Amino acid sequence: MDRQLDIVIPVYNEGPNILATLGALARQLKTPSRVLICYDFEEDNTLPAVRDAPRAYAGLEAAFVRNPGRGAHAAVMAGFAASTAPIVVMYPADDDFNAGILDGMVGLVRNGCDIVCASRFMAGGTMQGCPWLKAVLVRTAAFTLHHFAALPTRDPTSGFRMFSRRVIDQIRIESDQGFCYSIELLVKVHRLGWRIAEVPALWYERQHGASRFRVLKWLPAYLRWFRYAFATTYLRRPPETVLMQSKPAQRA
Repeated sequence: MDRQLDIVIPVYNEGPNILATLGALARQLKTPSRVLICYDFEEDNTLPAVRDAPRAYAGLEAAFVRNPGRGAHAAVMAGFAASTAPIVVMYPADDDFNAGILDGMVGLVRNGCDIVCASRFMAGGTMQGCPWLKAVLVRTAAFTLHHFAALPTRDPTSGFRMFSRRVIDQIRIESDQGFCYSIELLVKVHRLGWRIAEVPALWYERQHGASRFRVLKWLPAYLRWFRYAFATTYLRRPPETVLMQSKPAQRA
């Protein structure tokens, strides 16, 4: 069967985590898939961990994608550029507990959704062990964007998100920091009027390695897209600046 899903996993020394994640995907995912492991440098300990233990994820196709730049954003962009499947998901390298929800997310995209959000803040989802400052900022942003900017997801800031091919191919990404691209694509799809769905997901603070999520560093970049979401809802901004063939977008 033709591959239906590309799973983009940006990594940075995820050797202690990656085999559990790949193993969970191999066991639980039924959709024909390929994993794209996106790395910054050849000395990353993720690479030998994956190469030396293929039996740990037997049946799951995995490929390495070298990031031509540095950092989480460039790694994800490299994965998107290398993807060819009709559906693409950005999946965390330390997540060995959500593999079972991917088939359902794929089903929603096949039925016409362009983004499916893995939501920690809906019934059945959870966020546990999060540092207090990050938790306050994330929950406040989620509540505000859902209830006041009318974004159709209760977890708009999560990077764990699935996209249709037309989102990857047609929407210009202007962000260049961290995982800001994810909320950018969300608010642009909302402005276009394309369909957005969400499913409950689990989130636990990582046990091995350091998170690459930098709340305060990326906050100004996130705020740009918060304003964009409110402008869409209250100022009725037109969507024509969203797509790649359009002129450069103005800040909303």
